[in-house]
Amino acid sequence: MRKAKMQLVALSVTAALTFFGSDIDAFAASNNKVSDVMPQAGITFALGNNQVSLSSLQQSVEAEKTQSETSSTSSTSSDKVDLSDAVTDVTPLASTVTDSVLTDIQNATGAVIKNTQELATEATAESSEESEEELFKSLVIAKVTNYVNVRDIPSEEGEIVGKLYDKSVGTYIEEQDGWYKIQSGSVEGFVKAEFCVTGDDAVELAKEVGTRIATVTTTTLKVRNGAGLDAEVIGLVPIEDELVVEEELDGWVKVSIEEGDGYVSTDYVTLSTEFVKAESKAEEEARLAKEAAARAAANKAAKSNTSKSSSSSGSSSYNSASSYTTATSSIGSAVAQFALQFVGNPYVYGGTSLTNGADCSGFVMSVYNNFGVSLPHSSGADRSVGAAVDGLANAQPGDIVCYSGHVAIYIGNGQIVHASTAKTGIKVSNADYRTVLAVRRIF
Repeated sequence: MRKAKMQLVALSVTAALTFFGSDIDAFAASNNKVSDVMPQAGITFALGNNQVSLSSLQQSVEAEKTQSETSSTSSTSSDKVDLSDAVTDVTPLASTVTDSVLTDIQNATGAVIKNTQELATEATAESSEESEEELFKSLVIAKVTNYVNVRDIPSEEGEIVGKLYDKSVGTYIEEQDGWYKIQSGSVEGFVKAEFCVTGDDAVELAKEVGTRIATVTTTTLKVRNGAGLDAEVIGLVPIEDELVVEEELDGWVKVSIEEGDGYVSTDYVTLSTEFVKAESKAEEEARLAKEAAARAAANKAAKSNTSKSSSSSGSSSYNSASSYTTATSSIGSAVAQFALQFVGNPYVYGGTSLTNGADCSGFVMSVYNNFGVSLPHSSGADRSVGAAVDGLANAQPGDIVCYSGHVAIYIGNGQIVHASTAKTGIKVSNADYRTVLAVRRIF
C-alpha cells in the first residue's frame, strides 16, 4: 500500500521504456503514425550526470538569496556583462531556478508544491538522497509503447477521459484495485498499474531521463567556450531559440549548439523544464482538428505555388520547386529534393538566402517558402509547427528535424540537409549525429 498522503515537491521526469502487451488500455502505435497518436512535445525534467539535483537547489537557496542581496549593493567585475553582449531584457537569475522549476511542475501536473522557504527548511532535516528518493516515489511514469488510457473509474468499463503518453508523468493520488489515480495536466483519473511505474521502481528511472531547456531572451546570444565573459565566443543564437542544458553553474549554464557545447549567462535565458503530460479527449480532438486544417492549407498552398513554375531561390541556375513536384511524388519528397540543390552554399547568421547564405532556420524557412508555406525564423519555434512525428525512425522526406539550437530537413535514408555552420555551410549529415528533440511534419 502507498502512503495516504504524498506530495510532489519538484522536478518531474519521464521514463522511456517499451512495453509489449495486448491490454485494451495500453496502445501501441504503428510505425507510420504521426500526430494522431501523440501530442505536441511537452515538458520533461531529469537528473542526468551533469544536471543539478533538487537537493542541491534546496541547500543553496538561502546561500544564493544572501549572495543576490549582497550583489545588489556591491557588484564585482565578474557580475558585470560587457555592452557587446547586448542585454535587452532582464531575466531570472540562477537564484530563481528552484521557483521556476516548481512552477513548471505545478502547472503541468496539478500537484501541490511547497514554496522555496519550506523546501529549504525540510532539506536540513533529511539527507539529499533520502529527500530525492521520496520525491521520485511520488511519480507515476508511463511505461508503454505509446499511451495508456486514463479512465474516470478504476475499471476497463470506465469512460476514457484522457491519455497518459509514454515518457510522461502524473502525480500519484491513490491506488484502487490495481489502478493508480493520477493528476497530470488537466486530466485526473485512473490508469492501470501494470502499464506504469511508481514508488521504489520509479526512483532509478526518474534519474535517467529528461530535458532541461534554456530559452534565449536577448536578440543575439553569445555562446562561449567557458563560463566567463573573457571566454572565446564559439557561436551565436537568436532570440527565442531553445537550447538543451547540459549543466547548471553559478550564473551560467552549459548548453548544446551546432558548433558544440558552450556556456551562456543565465541573464540572457529563461530556464524551464519539459515533459509530456496527459492529454484529455477534448484537447486531443482540438489538436487533431487544428493539425488537419494546417496540413490541408499547406497542401493547397504548395500546389498553388509550385504550379507557377517559379523559384525564389534567386538564381536561374537552380530548379524551381514545381520541377520537383510530380503526380507520383509526395510534396515532402519534392521539398527534400529542392533543398538538396543548395548544398555547398554558405551559412550566414541571420540569413535567409538559399544562394547567398542562410542560417539553419532561415534555410528551412526559405525552402518551405518556395512551396507556399510560411515558417518562423527560429529553430525553437519550428518544434511546434505542423504535426508531431513519433521519432526519427518514422521520419519521411521533407520532415523538419529539430535539435538543440538547430533545425534541418530530413531527406530520407537517415540523412538531413541543413545550413550547419559558417565553416561548413549547407551540407548533408546523418540525422542522428546529434540528439533529436522533435520531428515535425508539414505535408
